[in-house]
Amino acid sequence: MYQHLFGPVPSRRLGISLGIDLVPMKTCSLNCIYCECGNTSHLTLRRQAYVPREAVQSEFLHYLETHPKPDYLTFSGSGEPTLNSRMGELIRFVRSHPAHIPVAVLTNGTLLSDPQVREALKAATVVMPSLDAVTDGVFQKINRPHPKLSIDRMIDGMRRFRKDFEGALWLEIFIVPGFNDTPSELKALKHAIDTIAPDQVQLNTLDRPGPVAGIRAATPEELERIIRLWRMDNVAIIAKARKRKGLVAYRDDVESAILETIARRPCTLQDLAEILGLHTHEINKYLEVLEADKKIAVTRQARGFFYQLASTPHDSCSELGEGSRRRHTKLGNAY
Repeated sequence: MYQHLFGPVPSRRLGISLGIDLVPMKTCSLNCIYCECGNTSHLTLRRQAYVPREAVQSEFLHYLETHPKPDYLTFSGSGEPTLNSRMGELIRFVRSHPAHIPVAVLTNGTLLSDPQVREALKAATVVMPSLDAVTDGVFQKINRPHPKLSIDRMIDGMRRFRKDFEGALWLEIFIVPGFNDTPSELKALKHAIDTIAPDQVQLNTLDRPGPVAGIRAATPEELERIIRLWRMDNVAIIAKARKRKGLVAYRDDVESAILETIARRPCTLQDLAEILGLHTHEINKYLEVLEADKKIAVTRQARGFFYQLASTPHDSCSELGEGSRRRHTKLGNAY
């Protein structure tokens, strides 16, 4: 089992993506109300070498020796990857490999005001920063940032990075109805988009339960309304989770293992990751599809969100069948 790699996972934007996680869970500069990884446990702006660079490189080389080449290498995971001070070295290392796999970086964009971070990201193929709010009040409500962060400085950092970056810049905006979809905030977001000038703007919304109760996903009609309001030809809505099942990396054995685990008892995301030996991001990809297929249900309890079978345990086990149960026995050793 790898410590710093996860997947490959079927990505809605990058095809078959091998994840590289550079910070401990959940080390981040934001504590977003919608984050599928839960609340931030280490809210920080301090950049340091959170994981051994040599260990990441060794796992990467071993993976390529023993697995098919993924479509992308994606620096992301359970925190903010730009907090790792060795990120630039690692991006250059994997890009220099003869396999020539393109590199994507998923970042919240908060550290792009730092010239060292902008320099480190220059080696990437695609950088995907997030921008959910422009006014400070909405920024505080949605992203719950580190006290020293400034939204104006964050936007200026994105603008500066776009000016020097030769790769593709895809700006993600996560729509939280009732927070950042008011006419005034959408107008301010449009102005910021024009200032940053990304290659693409990608509208996203809630797929997995976040740490805060009461927020909901934007409907397709609401997202389409935003596109019409902005009148931009480079804005797209990220594809829904159900389409992931058609990707070749979607594995029936992982789906069966999740279903069989929660048939025994409800589990949190972290419970499933520890039991199955998979990264939380990888587990989330399967939970999205299982929820879309109405095979599982989610309940909020004191310890967080728990996943359970949508039907009774007896019926679900019958549907899984003996073949699936035998696969789960093997999975216990594989993971």
